[in-house]
Amino acid sequence: MNLFWLLRMKRWSQNPPSPKMLKLIAAIVIASFALYFFEQAYGWPEWLTVNKGRR
Repeated sequence: MNLFWLLRMKRWSQNPPSPKMLKLIAAIVIASFALYFFEQAYGWPEWLTVNKGRR
């Protein structure tokens, strides 16, 4: 484990974030997992694919 993450965990344990911040972090993580599983189930949408440029 990186020393940076250990220091960050120490800082969070000494000064924990507010419940509002925890809800925001949880919502972001849940939305990320939902998008990942949607993409795995249905594939990447065609309208989000970048077109090849002309040469």
